[in-house]
Amino acid sequence: MPFDADSELTDEALLALYASGNRAAARTLTMRLTPRVLSVAARMLGDRSEAEDVAQEAMLRLWKIAPEWRTGEAQVSTWLYRVASNLCTDRLRRRRGVGLDDAFGDGVAPADEQPPAEERMQTAVRATALQEALAELPDRQRQAVVLRHLEGLSNPEIAAVMEIGVEAVESLTARGKRALSALLKGRRAELGLSDDG
Repeated sequence: MPFDADSELTDEALLALYASGNRAAARTLTMRLTPRVLSVAARMLGDRSEAEDVAQEAMLRLWKIAPEWRTGEAQVSTWLYRVASNLCTDRLRRRRGVGLDDAFGDGVAPADEQPPAEERMQTAVRATALQEALAELPDRQRQAVVLRHLEGLSNPEIAAVMEIGVEAVESLTARGKRALSALLKGRRAELGLSDDG
């Protein structure tokens, strides 16, 4: 049975099909989930190469547990975010004290669709400033801020990923946002941000 990333089958259904030997289901689930996991890892680690390693490891762990997956206990994406977040946290702890790189990814829009050079440079400066500020946050605050404000997960989804209560997520994201604002406050003019925006 052919599938594509836009398949209407749920992640759980695709995982069950993979567990029963359907390789097309695995390809579909990989195409659907890997970009999201890679994005979270890249933002948490600030290093695209390391993020690719984390995404690959998280997907390998998913394939490994597929035969034992218990439907209804957790969403596949939530489980995968949790695994990727834990792998990122482990890597961050190992390299504690080492500055994070400012890599956000290497995707470049086609030349005819690119914004003007000045706008691209300003965007790159802002991205670097954000990544540097994120690197200053404690691991749990960074994780909550990335999942909520950069990946768009809801507070209950983040609570499931981080294995904490919704109130704790709200607290972590609020403290993280305040800390980011304080870290970036003195750079508003440099970043091309107005004081009222």
